[in-house]
Amino acid sequence: MIIGIPDGSSACFEVTPGDAESPVILHVPHGSRTLTAQARERILLDDAELAAELDHMTDAHTGLIANRAAVTAGLAPWIFSSRLSRLVVDPERFPDDREDMRAVGMGAVYLRTSHGVPLRTDDPNHIEDLLARHYHPYASAMADLVDARLAAVGRAVVLDVHSYPSRPLPYELHPTGNRPAVCLGVDSFHTPHWLHDAATRALSLVGDLDVNTPFGGTYVPLKHYRQTDQVMALMIEIRRDLYMTEPGGAVNAGVDTVTRALATLVDTATSA
Repeated sequence: MIIGIPDGSSACFEVTPGDAESPVILHVPHGSRTLTAQARERILLDDAELAAELDHMTDAHTGLIANRAAVTAGLAPWIFSSRLSRLVVDPERFPDDREDMRAVGMGAVYLRTSHGVPLRTDDPNHIEDLLARHYHPYASAMADLVDARLAAVGRAVVLDVHSYPSRPLPYELHPTGNRPAVCLGVDSFHTPHWLHDAATRALSLVGDLDVNTPFGGTYVPLKHYRQTDQVMALMIEIRRDLYMTEPGGAVNAGVDTVTRALATLVDTATSA
């Protein structure tokens, strides 16, 4: 783990500019292992336990995959990535009762680990402070980037880059579902048929695909959620054993296949 990023909101995300004409945003929300000192001091795990939890919960090397795909693509997409671990805040969770994962203590601020062990105490003041410092600025900046793509090219295509373990973890709500090489998370409003079809063609290079299993849906800034059909989105969940040593090890040769497939999808989404 890394500790030392300041608690200030501007440190919680990074935007890597793409081509001015690209509508595509590669969103990498869960690729970091970094905690702020403020967040670490309230986590109940010791260092060894925390390192193990980060191994389980970090979408390792997804930033590497996104960056390599951006370089490979014909027209570079924009990249929006979290600089903080999801154990600080999870920017993709609803911050309120709409979030299903609150049932297992894993809303926008996690109270439980992947194995159901207490992660931090349920302190409303601390939770609100983390949301104010990190969650809301992140969401606002992502919405700004989407707005900028809408203004520049008339549409935005958010490709949400994730990974997931080959074996289910205890926190998962649907542990018996199919665990394909690539899970495509789609939304009936924000995922048009052409984007789903393009992803199926491009990502079949990696292996078998399924839709909304074991995880479902995709990320759209709340200001556009079910409001703006020119904001299109798709979640890409890559099974980790295909490109890395689980749970938190190095990449293997499979990462090149994943990168090529994602770059192909970026190209198709750009030209559609």
